[in-house]
Amino acid sequence: MSAGTEAALDIEAVQRNTVRTLLVSQAVGAVGVTIGVTTSSLLARDITGSDTMAGLAQTFQVLGTAAAAYGLARVMGRRGRRVGLVTGYLMGATGAVLAVVAGVVDSMPVLLLGSLLLGATTAVNTGSRYAATDLATEAHRARALSLVVWASTIGAVAGPNLVGVGGAAGRSLGIPELTGGFAIGAVVLVLTAGWVWVRLRPDPLLVAQAAAGVSPTVGVQPRGRSWERFTEVVREVPAVGAAVVGMACAHAAMVTVMIMTPLHMEHGGAHLEIIGFVISIHVLGMFAFSPLVGWAADRFGRSPVLVAGGVLLLVALTLCAVSPDGTSWEITSGLFLLGLGWSFATVAASTVIADRTPISARTDVQGTSDMAMALTAAGGGALAGVIVGWLGYSALSVFAELLALTVVAAGVFVRARD
Repeated sequence: MSAGTEAALDIEAVQRNTVRTLLVSQAVGAVGVTIGVTTSSLLARDITGSDTMAGLAQTFQVLGTAAAAYGLARVMGRRGRRVGLVTGYLMGATGAVLAVVAGVVDSMPVLLLGSLLLGATTAVNTGSRYAATDLATEAHRARALSLVVWASTIGAVAGPNLVGVGGAAGRSLGIPELTGGFAIGAVVLVLTAGWVWVRLRPDPLLVAQAAAGVSPTVGVQPRGRSWERFTEVVREVPAVGAAVVGMACAHAAMVTVMIMTPLHMEHGGAHLEIIGFVISIHVLGMFAFSPLVGWAADRFGRSPVLVAGGVLLLVALTLCAVSPDGTSWEITSGLFLLGLGWSFATVAASTVIADRTPISARTDVQGTSDMAMALTAAGGGALAGVIVGWLGYSALSVFAELLALTVVAAGVFVRARD
Protein backbone atom coordinates (compact mmCIF):
# COMPACT_ATOMS: atom_id res chain seq x y z
CA MET A 1 0.00 0.00 0.00
CA SER A 2 1.49 3.34 -1.03
CA ALA A 3 1.67 6.39 1.19
CA GLY A 4 -0.70 8.18 -1.20
CA THR A 5 -3.26 5.42 -0.96
CA GLU A 6 -3.00 5.41 2.82
CA ALA A 7 -3.47 9.15 2.97
CA ALA A 8 -6.70 8.87 0.95
CA LEU A 9 -8.14 6.40 3.45
CA ASP A 10 -10.40 7.36 6.31
CA ILE A 11 -8.52 5.70 9.17
CA GLU A 12 -11.55 5.79 11.46
CA ALA A 13 -13.69 4.15 8.78
CA VAL A 14 -11.08 1.42 8.27
CA GLN A 15 -10.99 0.83 12.03
CA ARG A 16 -14.78 0.55 12.20
CA ASN A 17 -14.83 -1.95 9.32
CA THR A 18 -12.02 -3.93 10.95
CA VAL A 19 -13.82 -4.19 14.27
CA ARG A 20 -17.15 -5.12 12.63
CA THR A 21 -15.48 -7.82 10.52
CA LEU A 22 -13.65 -9.25 13.52
CA LEU A 23 -16.79 -9.22 15.66
CA VAL A 24 -18.47 -11.59 13.19
CA SER A 25 -15.43 -13.79 12.59
CA GLN A 26 -14.84 -14.17 16.32
CA ALA A 27 -18.48 -14.96 17.08
CA VAL A 28 -18.69 -17.63 14.39
CA GLY A 29 -15.13 -18.91 14.49
CA ALA A 30 -15.28 -19.48 18.23
CA VAL A 31 -17.78 -22.30 17.62
CA GLY A 32 -15.11 -24.13 15.67
CA VAL A 33 -12.59 -23.56 18.45
CA THR A 34 -14.68 -24.62 21.44
CA ILE A 35 -17.05 -27.28 20.14
CA GLY A 36 -14.28 -29.86 20.29
CA VAL A 37 -12.72 -28.69 23.56
CA THR A 38 -15.38 -30.41 25.64
CA THR A 39 -14.94 -33.75 23.88
CA SER A 40 -11.27 -33.86 22.83
CA SER A 41 -10.03 -35.26 26.14
CA LEU A 42 -12.89 -37.77 26.18
CA LEU A 43 -12.12 -38.84 22.60
CA ALA A 44 -8.44 -39.29 23.48
CA ARG A 45 -9.43 -41.33 26.54
CA ASP A 46 -11.71 -43.57 24.45
CA ILE A 47 -9.02 -44.16 21.82
CA THR A 48 -6.24 -44.93 24.31
CA GLY A 49 -8.28 -46.34 27.20
CA SER A 50 -6.26 -44.22 29.64
CA ASP A 51 -7.23 -41.19 31.74
CA THR A 52 -3.55 -40.25 31.97
CA MET A 53 -3.39 -39.93 28.16
CA ALA A 54 -6.61 -37.88 28.01
CA GLY A 55 -4.81 -34.55 28.21
CA LEU A 56 -2.55 -35.28 25.24
CA ALA A 57 -4.99 -34.12 22.56
CA GLN A 58 -5.43 -30.74 24.22
CA THR A 59 -1.70 -30.52 24.85
CA PHE A 60 -0.96 -31.07 21.16
CA GLN A 61 -3.57 -28.46 20.26
CA VAL A 62 -1.81 -25.98 22.53
CA LEU A 63 1.53 -26.86 20.93
CA GLY A 64 -0.07 -26.27 17.55
CA THR A 65 -1.28 -22.92 18.82
CA ALA A 66 2.27 -22.00 19.82
CA ALA A 67 3.75 -22.91 16.44
CA ALA A 68 0.93 -21.21 14.53
CA ALA A 69 1.07 -18.05 16.65
CA TYR A 70 4.74 -17.61 15.76
CA GLY A 71 4.47 -18.67 12.11
CA LEU A 72 1.27 -16.79 11.31
CA ALA A 73 2.63 -13.63 12.93
CA ARG A 74 5.52 -13.70 10.49
CA VAL A 75 3.04 -14.13 7.62
CA MET A 76 1.04 -11.16 8.91
CA GLY A 77 4.18 -9.04 9.16
CA ARG A 78 4.78 -9.56 5.43
CA ARG A 79 1.27 -9.98 4.01
CA GLY A 80 -1.06 -8.40 6.57
CA ARG A 81 -3.66 -9.62 9.04
CA ARG A 82 -6.08 -10.88 6.38
CA VAL A 83 -3.82 -13.49 4.81
CA GLY A 84 -2.61 -14.71 8.19
CA LEU A 85 -6.07 -15.08 9.69
CA VAL A 86 -7.50 -16.91 6.68
CA THR A 87 -4.54 -19.30 6.61
CA GLY A 88 -5.05 -20.13 10.27
CA TYR A 89 -8.76 -20.80 9.93
CA LEU A 90 -8.20 -23.16 6.99
CA MET A 91 -5.49 -25.02 8.90
CA GLY A 92 -7.94 -25.45 11.78
CA ALA A 93 -10.64 -26.78 9.46
CA THR A 94 -8.19 -29.40 8.19
CA GLY A 95 -7.39 -30.36 11.77
CA ALA A 96 -11.08 -30.80 12.59
CA VAL A 97 -11.48 -33.16 9.64
CA LEU A 98 -8.51 -35.20 10.85
CA ALA A 99 -10.07 -35.43 14.33
CA VAL A 100 -13.13 -37.01 12.73
CA VAL A 101 -10.92 -39.45 10.82
CA ALA A 102 -9.10 -40.30 14.06
CA GLY A 103 -12.34 -41.25 15.76
CA VAL A 104 -13.44 -43.36 12.80
CA VAL A 105 -10.16 -45.31 12.46
CA ASP A 106 -9.43 -45.26 16.22
CA SER A 107 -6.01 -43.68 15.76
CA MET A 108 -4.30 -41.55 18.39
CA PRO A 109 -1.51 -40.35 16.02
CA VAL A 110 -4.12 -38.99 13.60
CA LEU A 111 -5.95 -37.28 16.47
CA LEU A 112 -2.71 -35.67 17.64
CA LEU A 113 -1.94 -34.41 14.12
CA GLY A 114 -5.45 -33.01 13.86
CA SER A 115 -5.04 -31.37 17.25
CA LEU A 116 -1.82 -29.68 16.12
CA LEU A 117 -3.62 -28.14 13.15
CA LEU A 118 -6.62 -27.19 15.26
CA GLY A 119 -4.22 -25.14 17.33
CA ALA A 120 -3.96 -22.71 14.41
CA THR A 121 -7.61 -21.82 14.94
CA THR A 122 -6.96 -20.91 18.54
CA ALA A 123 -3.95 -18.88 17.41
CA VAL A 124 -5.97 -16.78 14.95
CA ASN A 125 -8.90 -16.35 17.32
CA THR A 126 -6.63 -15.05 20.08
CA GLY A 127 -4.43 -13.16 17.63
CA SER A 128 -7.44 -11.34 16.16
CA ARG A 129 -7.54 -9.15 19.26
CA TYR A 130 -4.35 -7.45 18.10
CA ALA A 131 -5.84 -6.68 14.69
CA ALA A 132 -8.38 -4.49 16.49
CA THR A 133 -5.55 -2.39 17.99
CA ASP A 134 -3.58 -1.65 14.82
CA LEU A 135 -5.48 1.58 14.13
CA ALA A 136 -7.00 2.23 17.57
CA THR A 137 -6.06 5.29 19.62
CA GLU A 138 -4.28 4.66 22.92
CA ALA A 139 -7.24 5.98 24.93
CA HIS A 140 -9.55 3.37 23.40
CA ARG A 141 -7.12 0.54 22.63
CA ALA A 142 -8.14 -1.76 25.49
CA ARG A 143 -11.82 -1.35 24.62
CA ALA A 144 -11.22 -2.14 20.93
CA LEU A 145 -9.23 -5.22 21.90
CA SER A 146 -11.80 -6.32 24.48
CA LEU A 147 -14.71 -5.97 22.04
CA VAL A 148 -13.10 -8.56 19.78
CA VAL A 149 -12.51 -10.82 22.78
CA TRP A 150 -16.15 -10.31 23.78
CA ALA A 151 -17.41 -11.32 20.34
CA SER A 152 -16.18 -14.84 21.02
CA THR A 153 -18.89 -15.16 23.68
CA ILE A 154 -21.60 -16.18 21.23
CA GLY A 155 -19.76 -19.01 19.55
CA ALA A 156 -17.68 -19.97 22.57
CA VAL A 157 -20.70 -20.44 24.83
CA ALA A 158 -22.73 -22.11 22.08
CA GLY A 159 -19.92 -24.50 21.15
CA PRO A 160 -19.84 -26.64 24.32
CA ASN A 161 -23.64 -26.68 24.40
CA LEU A 162 -23.68 -28.12 20.89
CA VAL A 163 -22.16 -31.33 22.22
CA GLY A 164 -25.56 -32.97 22.02
CA VAL A 165 -26.09 -31.68 18.48
CA GLY A 166 -22.62 -32.90 17.57
CA GLY A 167 -23.47 -36.34 18.93
CA ALA A 168 -26.65 -36.42 16.87
CA ALA A 169 -24.72 -35.26 13.81
CA GLY A 170 -22.18 -38.02 14.40
CA ARG A 171 -24.91 -40.67 14.57
CA SER A 172 -26.59 -39.38 11.41
CA LEU A 173 -23.26 -39.35 9.56
CA GLY A 174 -22.32 -42.80 10.81
CA ILE A 175 -19.27 -41.55 12.73
CA PRO A 176 -18.50 -41.74 16.47
CA GLU A 177 -20.63 -39.37 18.58
CA LEU A 178 -17.60 -37.60 20.01
CA THR A 179 -16.43 -36.62 16.51
CA GLY A 180 -19.68 -35.00 15.41
CA GLY A 181 -18.69 -31.68 16.96
CA PHE A 182 -15.45 -31.65 14.99
CA ALA A 183 -17.41 -32.19 11.75
CA ILE A 184 -19.57 -29.15 12.53
CA GLY A 185 -16.49 -27.16 13.48
CA ALA A 186 -14.79 -27.87 10.15
CA VAL A 187 -17.70 -26.37 8.22
CA VAL A 188 -17.86 -23.34 10.51
CA LEU A 189 -14.15 -22.63 10.14
CA VAL A 190 -14.27 -22.71 6.34
CA LEU A 191 -17.16 -20.22 6.40
CA THR A 192 -15.24 -17.97 8.79
CA ALA A 193 -12.18 -17.99 6.52
CA GLY A 194 -14.36 -16.90 3.60
CA TRP A 195 -15.86 -14.04 5.60
CA VAL A 196 -12.46 -12.66 6.63
CA TRP A 197 -11.09 -12.97 3.10
CA VAL A 198 -13.94 -10.93 1.65
CA ARG A 199 -14.49 -8.37 4.39
CA LEU A 200 -11.10 -7.47 5.92
CA ARG A 201 -10.24 -4.89 3.26
CA PRO A 202 -8.20 -2.71 3.50
CA ASP A 203 -5.93 -4.60 5.83
CA PRO A 204 -5.54 -2.68 9.15
CA LEU A 205 -1.93 -3.68 9.74
CA LEU A 206 -0.84 -2.66 6.25
CA VAL A 207 -2.62 0.66 6.70
CA ALA A 208 -0.90 1.20 10.07
CA GLN A 209 2.49 0.27 8.61
CA ALA A 210 2.00 2.69 5.73
CA ALA A 211 0.94 5.47 8.11
CA ALA A 212 4.13 4.91 10.13
CA GLY A 213 6.32 4.71 7.02
CA VAL A 214 7.18 1.05 7.70
CA SER A 215 7.23 -1.35 4.76
CA PRO A 216 6.39 -5.02 5.33
CA THR A 217 9.33 -7.36 4.83
CA VAL A 218 9.34 -8.91 1.36
CA GLY A 219 10.29 -12.56 0.97
CA VAL A 220 11.45 -14.96 3.63
CA GLN A 221 12.73 -13.35 6.80
CA PRO A 222 16.10 -14.50 8.17
CA ARG A 223 15.90 -17.34 10.61
CA GLY A 224 15.55 -16.20 14.21
CA ARG A 225 14.98 -12.57 13.30
CA SER A 226 11.53 -12.40 14.88
CA TRP A 227 12.89 -13.73 18.18
CA GLU A 228 15.72 -11.21 18.06
CA ARG A 229 13.29 -8.33 17.60
CA PHE A 230 11.18 -9.67 20.48
CA THR A 231 14.15 -9.87 22.86
CA GLU A 232 15.30 -6.39 21.83
CA VAL A 233 11.90 -4.91 22.70
CA VAL A 234 11.82 -6.75 26.04
CA ARG A 235 15.29 -5.44 26.92
CA GLU A 236 14.29 -1.89 26.08
CA VAL A 237 10.80 -2.09 27.61
CA PRO A 238 10.85 -4.56 30.56
CA ALA A 239 7.12 -4.01 31.18
CA VAL A 240 6.45 -5.84 27.90
CA GLY A 241 8.33 -8.88 29.22
CA ALA A 242 6.36 -8.78 32.46
CA ALA A 243 3.10 -8.58 30.51
CA VAL A 244 4.11 -11.60 28.44
CA VAL A 245 4.90 -13.59 31.61
CA GLY A 246 1.63 -12.58 33.26
CA MET A 247 -0.44 -13.44 30.20
CA ALA A 248 1.32 -16.78 29.74
CA CYS A 249 0.84 -17.83 33.37
CA ALA A 250 -2.83 -16.79 33.39
CA HIS A 251 -3.44 -18.83 30.25
CA ALA A 252 -1.54 -21.83 31.59
CA ALA A 253 -3.47 -21.77 34.88
CA MET A 254 -6.76 -21.64 33.01
CA VAL A 255 -5.98 -24.33 30.44
CA THR A 256 -4.36 -26.73 32.92
CA VAL A 257 -7.44 -26.92 35.12
CA MET A 258 -10.09 -26.52 32.45
CA ILE A 259 -9.00 -29.43 30.27
CA MET A 260 -9.24 -31.90 33.15
CA THR A 261 -12.58 -30.63 34.48
CA PRO A 262 -14.70 -32.84 32.16
CA LEU A 263 -12.98 -35.94 33.59
CA HIS A 264 -13.31 -34.63 37.16
CA MET A 265 -17.04 -34.19 36.62
CA GLU A 266 -17.51 -37.47 34.73
CA HIS A 267 -15.88 -39.38 37.60
CA GLY A 268 -18.71 -38.11 39.80
CA GLY A 269 -21.40 -39.23 37.37
CA ALA A 270 -22.09 -35.93 35.59
CA HIS A 271 -23.74 -36.33 32.19
CA LEU A 272 -22.15 -34.97 29.01
CA GLU A 273 -24.78 -32.22 28.68
CA ILE A 274 -24.07 -31.00 32.24
CA ILE A 275 -20.33 -31.02 31.57
CA GLY A 276 -20.94 -28.97 28.44
CA PHE A 277 -23.04 -26.50 30.44
CA VAL A 278 -20.30 -25.99 33.05
CA ILE A 279 -17.69 -25.47 30.33
CA SER A 280 -19.99 -22.93 28.68
CA ILE A 281 -20.27 -21.06 32.00
CA HIS A 282 -16.47 -21.02 32.09
CA VAL A 283 -16.29 -19.65 28.56
CA LEU A 284 -18.93 -17.05 29.47
CA GLY A 285 -16.57 -15.81 32.17
CA MET A 286 -13.72 -15.69 29.66
CA PHE A 287 -15.47 -13.51 27.11
CA ALA A 288 -18.82 -12.01 28.13
CA PHE A 289 -17.49 -9.28 30.44
CA SER A 290 -14.44 -8.31 28.42
CA PRO A 291 -15.87 -4.92 27.29
CA LEU A 292 -16.15 -3.94 30.96
CA VAL A 293 -12.63 -5.22 31.52
CA GLY A 294 -11.38 -3.17 28.57
CA TRP A 295 -13.15 -0.08 29.90
CA ALA A 296 -11.53 -0.63 33.30
CA ALA A 297 -8.09 -1.02 31.71
CA ASP A 298 -8.53 2.26 29.80
CA ARG A 299 -9.99 4.04 32.84
CA PHE A 300 -7.87 2.76 35.73
CA GLY A 301 -4.76 1.50 33.99
CA ARG A 302 -3.47 -1.81 32.68
CA SER A 303 -1.53 -2.93 35.77
CA PRO A 304 -4.38 -2.81 38.36
CA VAL A 305 -6.54 -4.90 36.03
CA LEU A 306 -3.71 -7.41 35.57
CA VAL A 307 -3.32 -7.75 39.36
CA ALA A 308 -7.09 -8.18 39.72
CA GLY A 309 -6.95 -10.98 37.17
CA GLY A 310 -4.37 -12.84 39.24
CA VAL A 311 -6.48 -12.47 42.39
CA LEU A 312 -9.59 -13.78 40.62
CA LEU A 313 -7.60 -16.78 39.40
CA LEU A 314 -6.51 -17.56 42.97
CA VAL A 315 -10.11 -17.51 44.23
CA ALA A 316 -11.25 -19.67 41.30
CA LEU A 317 -8.56 -22.27 41.79
CA THR A 318 -9.29 -22.51 45.51
CA LEU A 319 -12.93 -23.30 44.70
CA CYS A 320 -11.85 -25.93 42.16
CA ALA A 321 -9.48 -27.48 44.70
CA VAL A 322 -12.29 -28.06 47.23
CA SER A 323 -14.92 -29.20 44.70
CA PRO A 324 -16.15 -32.81 44.91
CA ASP A 325 -16.32 -35.12 41.89
CA GLY A 326 -19.33 -34.56 39.66
CA THR A 327 -21.58 -31.51 39.68
CA SER A 328 -21.27 -28.91 42.44
CA TRP A 329 -21.61 -25.18 43.01
CA GLU A 330 -17.89 -25.05 43.74
CA ILE A 331 -16.87 -26.37 40.32
CA THR A 332 -19.42 -24.22 38.49
CA SER A 333 -18.41 -21.03 40.33
CA GLY A 334 -14.73 -21.91 40.14
CA LEU A 335 -14.83 -22.44 36.39
CA PHE A 336 -16.70 -19.16 35.88
CA LEU A 337 -14.19 -17.19 37.96
CA LEU A 338 -11.33 -19.01 36.23
CA GLY A 339 -12.59 -17.63 32.93
CA LEU A 340 -13.15 -14.16 34.36
CA GLY A 341 -9.65 -14.00 35.85
CA TRP A 342 -8.25 -15.07 32.49
CA SER A 343 -10.19 -12.23 30.84
CA PHE A 344 -8.82 -9.60 33.23
CA ALA A 345 -5.25 -10.81 32.83
CA THR A 346 -5.36 -11.31 29.06
CA VAL A 347 -7.01 -8.01 28.16
CA ALA A 348 -4.69 -6.02 30.44
CA ALA A 349 -1.47 -7.79 29.43
CA SER A 350 -2.31 -7.73 25.72
CA THR A 351 -2.98 -3.99 25.88
CA VAL A 352 0.38 -3.40 27.58
CA ILE A 353 2.02 -5.24 24.68
CA ALA A 354 0.04 -3.25 22.09
CA ASP A 355 0.78 0.05 23.86
CA ARG A 356 4.51 -0.33 24.25
CA THR A 357 5.67 -2.23 21.16
CA PRO A 358 6.84 -0.20 18.13
CA ILE A 359 4.99 -1.00 14.93
CA SER A 360 8.19 -2.19 13.24
CA ALA A 361 8.28 -5.12 15.69
CA ARG A 362 4.57 -5.42 16.38
CA THR A 363 3.78 -8.79 14.82
CA ASP A 364 7.06 -10.27 16.02
CA VAL A 365 6.35 -9.38 19.65
CA GLN A 366 2.68 -10.29 19.48
CA GLY A 367 3.32 -13.63 17.79
CA THR A 368 6.19 -14.55 20.08
CA SER A 369 4.21 -13.61 23.19
CA ASP A 370 1.28 -15.74 22.04
CA MET A 371 3.71 -18.58 21.34
CA ALA A 372 5.08 -18.26 24.87
CA MET A 373 1.55 -18.22 26.22
CA ALA A 374 0.69 -21.41 24.34
CA LEU A 375 3.91 -23.22 25.26
CA THR A 376 3.40 -22.47 28.95
CA ALA A 377 -0.12 -23.82 28.70
CA ALA A 378 1.17 -26.87 26.83
CA GLY A 379 3.57 -27.61 29.66
CA GLY A 380 0.76 -27.34 32.18
CA GLY A 381 -1.51 -29.46 30.01
CA ALA A 382 1.14 -32.16 29.69
CA LEU A 383 1.42 -32.31 33.49
CA ALA A 384 -2.32 -32.11 34.07
CA GLY A 385 -3.15 -35.71 33.27
CA VAL A 386 -0.18 -37.00 35.26
CA ILE A 387 -1.00 -34.88 38.32
CA VAL A 388 -4.67 -35.86 38.26
CA GLY A 389 -3.77 -39.52 37.73
CA TRP A 390 -1.35 -39.57 40.67
CA LEU A 391 -2.62 -36.95 43.10
CA GLY A 392 -6.08 -35.91 41.98
CA TYR A 393 -7.86 -32.83 40.65
CA SER A 394 -7.43 -30.84 43.88
CA ALA A 395 -3.65 -31.12 43.67
CA LEU A 396 -3.79 -29.88 40.09
CA SER A 397 -5.73 -26.80 41.20
CA VAL A 398 -3.19 -26.05 43.94
CA PHE A 399 -0.37 -26.36 41.40
CA ALA A 400 -2.14 -23.83 39.17
CA GLU A 401 -2.32 -21.37 42.07
CA LEU A 402 1.45 -20.91 41.76
CA LEU A 403 0.87 -19.64 38.24
CA ALA A 404 -1.84 -17.26 39.46
CA LEU A 405 0.58 -15.79 42.01
CA THR A 406 2.99 -15.07 39.16
CA VAL A 407 0.24 -13.13 37.38
CA VAL A 408 -0.15 -10.91 40.44
CA ALA A 409 3.63 -10.35 40.56
CA ALA A 410 3.68 -9.41 36.86
CA GLY A 411 0.98 -6.80 37.42
CA VAL A 412 2.92 -5.28 40.29
CA PHE A 413 6.06 -5.11 38.11
CA VAL A 414 4.20 -3.37 35.27
CA ARG A 415 2.87 -0.86 37.81
CA ALA A 416 6.39 -0.13 39.01
CA ARG A 417 7.43 0.61 35.42
CA ASP A 418 4.52 2.98 34.66
